[in-house]
Amino acid sequence: MLIKSPTSPAEWAAYYDLRYRVLRQPWQQPRGSERSDDDAAPQTVHALALGPDGRAVAVGRLHPSSASEGQVRYMAVAAESQGQGLGGQVLSYLEGRARELGLGSISLHAREAAVPFYQQHGYEMIAPSHLLFVQIQHYLMRKQLPSV
Repeated sequence: MLIKSPTSPAEWAAYYDLRYRVLRQPWQQPRGSERSDDDAAPQTVHALALGPDGRAVAVGRLHPSSASEGQVRYMAVAAESQGQGLGGQVLSYLEGRARELGLGSISLHAREAAVPFYQQHGYEMIAPSHLLFVQIQHYLMRKQLPSV
């Protein structure tokens, strides 16, 4: 599956729609809550996998949080596409872009259910972090990126 940054208005709409459907709608959050002020920052990297019908099947985002570290956020895979390795492909794409940007590590705040996924991809749990929507426990995780 091709992973790319969204470029057209239709791709951006599909990207944000999946972020909303997977990460916000199940908790009755309003449309728009799937967006972040730094989404439009020039150094932010967005990853999108499209299905044959043009719908987003997996997305993720990387934003440099310092000169040496990036943060992955908004990782989501459509329910009907889970278990096919798409999340791993998106994560690999973002890690590759992080290395291109000269970042040495990536941090993220994983939902409890996603911790095993990230551990399988080399991330180490650092500590519990926050409760999203007062009910979804998150954990700070970090991975050192190998030099290229």
